[in-house]
Amino acid sequence: MSTKVKSPENLPNKPGVYIMKDKDEKIIYIGKAKNLIKRVQSYFRKNLDRPKTKILMDHFNSLEYIVTNSEKEALILEANLIKKHKPTYNIRLKDDKRYPYVKITNEKFPRLLITRNITKNGSYYGPFTDVGSVKKTVKFLKSLFKIRTCRNMDGPCLNSQIDLCYAPCDDEISKEEYNEIIDKIDLFFQGKYSVIVKNLKKEMMEAASEQNYEKAAVLRDQIQSIEEVMDKQFVELADDDLDQDVIAISEDKDNFVIVVMAVRNGKIVGKDDFLMNGTEYDSVEEVEYSFIQQYYGYNRHIPKQIIINQGIGDVSLLEDWLTDLRGNRVYIKVPEKGIKLRLVNMAQKNAEIIVHQKKKLENALIELKKYLKLEKLPRVIEGYDISNISGKLAVGSKVSFLDAKPNKKKYRHFKINTPGPNDFEMMKELLTKRFERIDKDEEPDLIVIDGGKGQLGMACQVLKENNLEHIPIIGLAKEFEEIYIPNTSRPIIIPKDNKALYLLQQVRDESHRFAITYHRKLRSKKITESSLDNIPGIGQNRKKYILKELGSIDKVKEASIDQLANIKSMNKKVAENVYNYYHNEEMKLNE
Repeated sequence: MSTKVKSPENLPNKPGVYIMKDKDEKIIYIGKAKNLIKRVQSYFRKNLDRPKTKILMDHFNSLEYIVTNSEKEALILEANLIKKHKPTYNIRLKDDKRYPYVKITNEKFPRLLITRNITKNGSYYGPFTDVGSVKKTVKFLKSLFKIRTCRNMDGPCLNSQIDLCYAPCDDEISKEEYNEIIDKIDLFFQGKYSVIVKNLKKEMMEAASEQNYEKAAVLRDQIQSIEEVMDKQFVELADDDLDQDVIAISEDKDNFVIVVMAVRNGKIVGKDDFLMNGTEYDSVEEVEYSFIQQYYGYNRHIPKQIIINQGIGDVSLLEDWLTDLRGNRVYIKVPEKGIKLRLVNMAQKNAEIIVHQKKKLENALIELKKYLKLEKLPRVIEGYDISNISGKLAVGSKVSFLDAKPNKKKYRHFKINTPGPNDFEMMKELLTKRFERIDKDEEPDLIVIDGGKGQLGMACQVLKENNLEHIPIIGLAKEFEEIYIPNTSRPIIIPKDNKALYLLQQVRDESHRFAITYHRKLRSKKITESSLDNIPGIGQNRKKYILKELGSIDKVKEASIDQLANIKSMNKKVAENVYNYYHNEEMKLNE
C-alpha cells in the first residue's frame, strides 16, 4: 500500500519505490531507491543539473511511496508499475506487439497450443516474433510426435485414424509414454536439439535390438525430420552450449532501437527489435539498463548469459534479480574478443540497419504528405478493397498501416450483402459498415481505395453522409498507378521510383491480398458444405467418416440404415436420421 506525501522530509530511510504525480493526480514518474529519503531529496536541490529532472519537477505536485524489503524488490515493483502506468518521464519499452507463445497445457495428456494470453495454467515458451514460423513449427511437432489436438477426449478422432495421434483417449498410449513425448517437445523449445536427437537415437537402437523394427523406423524418421528442420531454420555460429541473449542499441533522434538476438546451443534461433520511448534526456547506458529491466520483467525466457554491446554501470542488482527469475546464476557481460564480440557486433549492425530503415519509412510519409498536400503526416493509413466472383461470396477488407508498416491487429473482414457484380455499391456498403460508427481517435490520416474515379466518388459519398469529409481519401488506379483525389479530374502522378508511391502500392496490394484470402476461405467452406450438414446428429467428424467410408453423397443416399449405423462414430438413431432425410427428400421430389 502506498503512502502520499507532499515533500521528502517524512520519507523513511528504507528501500522502495516513489511515484510522482502532477496537479491532476496523473503519474508522471516512477523510480526505485535503495534509500527513499536520500534519493527523493536529490530532486529538490536548488541547482538541478539534468534537463529532464528540471522539466519533471516543473510538473511535480505530490508523491506516493511504497516501502519494499530490498532494493531488488524495488527494482521488480518499479518495472511492473512503469509497464502498468506508462509515466510520461520514464524510459519505456514500446512493446505493444502481442507476440504469440507456445503453451503446453497441464492436462493429464497435454496439448500443444499457440496463445497470446499468459495464465498460470501450463508451461509457456516464447514470445515468438514470426507468427507464420511458429505455426509451422507447432504443426510440425504435432505431426512428428503425434500428440493429441482435440479439446475433449470423447473417443478416437479422425487424427487417430490417419496416424496423426497416438489416441490417448482410446488408451492406445500410457500416461508415462505420452509424458516422455512431451519432455522431448520441452527440450525442443529449450533449443536442446542435440539432446533430443541423442535420446531418439538411443531409443531407436534399443527398439532395433528388440526387433521392434516398426518403432525403430518411426524414431529414425523423427530424427531425420528434426535434423532437416534445424539445418534449415537456424544459423550455427559456434560449438557452445551456453544459453545467451545478445543485446545491442542504436540511437534514432529521441528514440532508441534495441535488437535482441537469442542464441541457444551456439545457434541464432531468433531476432527482434524494440523501441524505447521517453528517452530524450537519457544516456545510452540508462536506456539499456531500463530495457533489460522491463524486457525480462514479463514472461520472458531468462538466458544464462546476457551479452551487451557496452557497459551499463553496476549490473549486480540486475544479475541478482534475473538469477532469482531463472533459478540459477545469470551473468551480464560486455565481450572484448571472440565469438561473443562477433555476435554483439552483428546485433549492433542490425540495430543500425533498422534505424536507417525507420528513417526511410519516415521519409516516405514526408514525401506522401508533400505530393497529396496533406495537412499532417499520414501516420495511420487505411486501405480498402472488394473481392468476389460474379458477385458471389462478396467480401470487403480493411487494412491499416501505422508509420508506414502493416498494423495487422487493426485489419478487418466484412461480408458484403449487395447483389452483384456491382463494385461501386459494394464499396459503398463496405465503407458504410466501417464508418457509420467511429470515434474521433479511430479516424485514419489517409484512406486508400483500390480503384479510380467511380470507386472514389462512392467513397466520398459515404464520408459525406457520416460527416467525415475532413478525412483525406484517394483512389489508386492499378493500370497506370494514377492517384485520384476528390473534386479533381486530373490524376496525381508520383514518380515510379518514389518511396511514397511504393508505400501506397503496399497498402493497395495488402488490402487486395487480405480480401482475396478471406474470399477463398469462404469459397472453400462453401465447397465443403453438403446436404449432410442439414441432418440432426451429423457434425464435422461424422460427416468425414461417412464420406470416407461411402465416397460420395450419391452412395450415402443408396446406403441402408444398417450400413450407415456400422460406420465409425455412428449409431442407429443418427443412421435413421440420415436415411429418412434422403428418402423423404426423394419422396417429395416424386410427388
